[in-house]
Amino acid sequence: MKTLRDLFKDYRFTFSFIVLVIIVVLASLSFFSPYDPTLWGVVPKNMKPSADYILGTDSNGQDVFWQATFAVRNSLIISLVSALVSRVIAILVGMVAGYKGGSIDRVLMFLGDSLLVIPLFLMFVMISMMVRDRMNLLVLGLMLAAFGWAWDARLIRSMVLSLRERDFTMTAILSGTGTIKLVLKEYLPFTLPLIFSTVINNMSFAIGLEITLALLGLVNLSIPTLGTMLNWAYSSQAILLGRWWWILTPVILSLFVFIALYWLSVSISEYLDPRTRIQRVGA
Repeated sequence: MKTLRDLFKDYRFTFSFIVLVIIVVLASLSFFSPYDPTLWGVVPKNMKPSADYILGTDSNGQDVFWQATFAVRNSLIISLVSALVSRVIAILVGMVAGYKGGSIDRVLMFLGDSLLVIPLFLMFVMISMMVRDRMNLLVLGLMLAAFGWAWDARLIRSMVLSLRERDFTMTAILSGTGTIKLVLKEYLPFTLPLIFSTVINNMSFAIGLEITLALLGLVNLSIPTLGTMLNWAYSSQAILLGRWWWILTPVILSLFVFIALYWLSVSISEYLDPRTRIQRVGA
């Protein structure tokens, strides 16, 4: 409880918490949708927001509000799959490379550096074109995860290299502490702020890249996401035809998600850092 009280003293955390709760509630409403999100013509087309259709309807004959609930849910699923899988890879690679050093470190960092120098966006485009027919939420999340761990693994490795030289590491080794226990018990608490920050940042990265690939038509457009909603609105010329409710819905939702995730990352990272936490509590 004290931790939450301290976090809520930061307006960034408060704002992010409220926005993300609303986003999660919105995503949960998709399970109660009266419409199948893949069907067209289930409601009258191009209706303005009203009591019957809160956010209006689109040119495909779909209710924008209920489409938005599915879009938010699916975008969150993609971002969570990408963030969690890539964090597991980044933590394992970074900690093993930093602690073991030597040839293991060189091999792992060579793999990571290879991903850093490759133009990833072109890789995503090429892979998406090859697997577009089989593209689903899990495949897209895993594809983003496979290329999203390299920089964070290097950051974790740098921190572990510093921790390895401290006195408590030598004390733990001389007392017979095993490698796994040493890494989990001694090193992991120090790297938690960085890990939390990179998890949230990777979620933003995944959502942003999904939107980009969707706008290019490189994902399955029948699966509602924030990106595919924007694609349909853009390709149907919603702006030129004055159907502002159709295109503004995914744009505003995306902006709020990006801002909330960024501020949440900054706020939690600062709180988990003992120096900034002391300054905040003192203030």
